[in-house]
Amino acid sequence: MKKAVIIVLLLFWTNNYPQPLRELRGVWITNVDSYILYSDKSITDGMEYLSKIGINVIFPVVWNKGYTLYPSQVMQEEFGAPIIPVAQFQNRDPLDRIILEAHIHGIEVIPWFEFGFSPSYSLNGGHILAKYPQWGARDATGNLVVKNGFDWMAGTNPEVQNFLLSLITEVADKYDIDGVQGDDRLPAMPSEGGYDSVTVEIYKAENNGNSPPTHTYNADWMRWRANKLNDFFRRMRDSVKARGEHLIISSAPSVYPWGYQNYLQDNKSWVDSGIVDNYIPQLYRDNFASYSNEVNTQLNYISQGKRDIFFAGMLIKAGTYLAPIDYLINGVSYNRTKNVKGETYFFYEGLRAENGIRGDTLSKRFYSQSALLPYRNGNIFRPKAKILNEEETGVVRVGNWYQLPVVGYKPNIYRASDSAYASITYNFQVPFSAWFSVYAYQVPNFIFTSSARYLLYSGADSTEVIFNQSDQKNSGWRKIGDVFLSEGYCPVLKLDNTLMETGKYLLADAVMIMINRKLSPDVVVTSLDEKEAAADVSDFELLQNYPNPFNPITKIDYSLPSRSRVSIVIYDIMGREIEVIKDSEEMEGKHQIIFDGTHLSSGVYFCQIRHKAGSKVVKMVLMK
Repeated sequence: MKKAVIIVLLLFWTNNYPQPLRELRGVWITNVDSYILYSDKSITDGMEYLSKIGINVIFPVVWNKGYTLYPSQVMQEEFGAPIIPVAQFQNRDPLDRIILEAHIHGIEVIPWFEFGFSPSYSLNGGHILAKYPQWGARDATGNLVVKNGFDWMAGTNPEVQNFLLSLITEVADKYDIDGVQGDDRLPAMPSEGGYDSVTVEIYKAENNGNSPPTHTYNADWMRWRANKLNDFFRRMRDSVKARGEHLIISSAPSVYPWGYQNYLQDNKSWVDSGIVDNYIPQLYRDNFASYSNEVNTQLNYISQGKRDIFFAGMLIKAGTYLAPIDYLINGVSYNRTKNVKGETYFFYEGLRAENGIRGDTLSKRFYSQSALLPYRNGNIFRPKAKILNEEETGVVRVGNWYQLPVVGYKPNIYRASDSAYASITYNFQVPFSAWFSVYAYQVPNFIFTSSARYLLYSGADSTEVIFNQSDQKNSGWRKIGDVFLSEGYCPVLKLDNTLMETGKYLLADAVMIMINRKLSPDVVVTSLDEKEAAADVSDFELLQNYPNPFNPITKIDYSLPSRSRVSIVIYDIMGREIEVIKDSEEMEGKHQIIFDGTHLSSGVYFCQIRHKAGSKVVKMVLMK
């Protein structure tokens, strides 16, 4: 049965309004040399920052050194290791949080299976090969294949392939993602490999009982092994696409033909046969002459009909190396002269290093106008979330509600007691008909009820959801449920105190709706709201300080809608003024100020900005 395609038109473009660009502007999110994944606050801050500079897709790592960076049932059952054994990742789901925060800003999320067929780095295969030694890749002498420090599994072994597929499909089943990505280790196997007993028996069965050639680089032997990896990649594509045609198969391999000669990566076949939907070879060079030469070389292997899926993988940070600004500018400019419509940067911290000069440069020089992802064919696949604060038009409060000077979404919260009936209803202008995920912003505390009663509305129907507002784990945006909403003005969520315990309070803050693409993959959004169409740097905004927690220096970014006096004040947790760090007239646009907490004790502080456009607050944590 054909799925109905719903065409949505939010706003007609006028003749004099610029059409949206179609560019891929991506960045890899790592767990090495970066702490963005270590806390929900860092993720929130990071996605807000990436949105501000014009990034429209991220590739967060989900598979590193034999561990997942999300709670995995597969890994729990196989190895008793549901998530990477790092303290900051326990009892959290970093993938779920980064998907949420990215989608709020309209940024697509394509999980990156970084380690691919490598189970460990210089650990003799680690816990994976300790349990399944037959999975190890073997060279012609029978030794485990270790190349550049990476231990390898045999990517030609069906059991190994099935294991990786189980992780990939687990992510596709569990999360509302936008695709999956392999790289220089998926699919791949060092050319020295292929001599494990399983692969040898498969080869014999297909070659009249003959053993594989002992010469590693025998052309026929290389082709046979590369074909096995190609077959796996097709199976991977089929498995993912069975879960949604909208899910992108992304590949970021080594450059061709070097990757084929050394890791059996048959990039050209992947592109020519349509296995991959976007292709981002790692054009990692440290000077413009080498980079431009590599762009030309790689484009020569891509037919004209496939050039639209080619994007540049650019290195901006590795250890202490940071790409020079002129090289970055020249590189992106050269991409455009070659009609390369986008790039992905390795990695996130390179954009933020040195007070964000690389991210700011890209934003001002190339990404000032928002862009649609080329492979979505004009569809705004991830429209930005719609957020309704508790004081905005469309919110109806009944009963006695009191504002609390507690940092909530923007900036405070409301509470009601159990003395009399109280409710708050959120009515949205729904932009198009689709399934939406509905979230409520939570600031949990023991004084709040464990039985907050929400009603989710879908037309004349409603669903009751009971939510614990006292549980400290339920902080920030928390999903209340999924509901089908028809275009137009309608109630979406109601909160009341009918089930609240005696002596407790009910918390009310902002509510958000966001399209659920697992449930509405075929809804097509064909144009943008004007406010989303242009990258407006003049919004009144106070970003989360970075880093946070900090010791003792942190950066505070903010933007002003107009020229006026602005004050920025630091308060302690008791509300006492600690320091005025800014009190002067400033121009409109983006600004940054450095705060030095050397003279302060460790603890929680609040930074408040005041401007004629309003006031905003963020919480800062000083840890000495």
